[in-house]
Amino acid sequence: MPTARVNGIEMYYEARGQGEPLLLLHGGMGIGADWQHVFPSDPPGYQVIVPDLRGHGRSTNPEGTFTFKRCATDILALLDRLEVRGVKAIGMSMGAKTLLHVATAQPDRVDAMVLVSAAPYFPEALRHAAAQFTRESFARLSTSERDALRRRHAGGDEQIRQLYDMTRGFATSYDDLSFTPPLLGTITARTLIVHGDRDPYYPVELALELFRGIPRSALWVVAYGAHGPIFGPMAGPFAAAALAHLSGPAPRPVDA
Repeated sequence: MPTARVNGIEMYYEARGQGEPLLLLHGGMGIGADWQHVFPSDPPGYQVIVPDLRGHGRSTNPEGTFTFKRCATDILALLDRLEVRGVKAIGMSMGAKTLLHVATAQPDRVDAMVLVSAAPYFPEALRHAAAQFTRESFARLSTSERDALRRRHAGGDEQIRQLYDMTRGFATSYDDLSFTPPLLGTITARTLIVHGDRDPYYPVELALELFRGIPRSALWVVAYGAHGPIFGPMAGPFAAAALAHLSGPAPRPVDA
């Protein structure tokens, strides 16, 4: 198993293929292998870099705490370890928020990116949903639901409980996800924002805030799309649009 020691954790990752580096970051409670549901085979012309984020899958998190900012420093350290200076990237939910931190901390590291179900801050709908992720709620899951999580996360029940703690912490987190328009304005990456108009956690207005704040951005609102509207029947259309954006010309900035 390829792992890298970064920021006090063992990060599991896979790096496959030849070409431009393409970083794929999964969503919360997910794993890097989830991208196989979007890209059944790796996109040609890219070296695909697919990590399990801190505390997820086969990556460790000895401290037991999580922030998106810390997750971004993990990714930057991994890229340094792999001697990858610049990347194109796709992030889903947690992965997209991590990319926002990467793209504002070191703008020159990201040439182009796709943000799926991202947000500049946590809205009340998400805070309410996150507060329900208690250890007791994990214990109330059915055997099949718990077994599905155990197959994804190598550390077993204690790792999953920590992921529940992580998610519950979003309910009271205010400084980790706080992307103001001036901060978003420092992003230089060509950015495609993908958002479902039926997302129960992040109202579509938040996607508009990202679109208005990121200078070189385009917006795709998925009709009838829920949170993470890139799987199932949408996987093919999303993969085509994402790859076209990553390889295509820069959109013209929106006039203020």
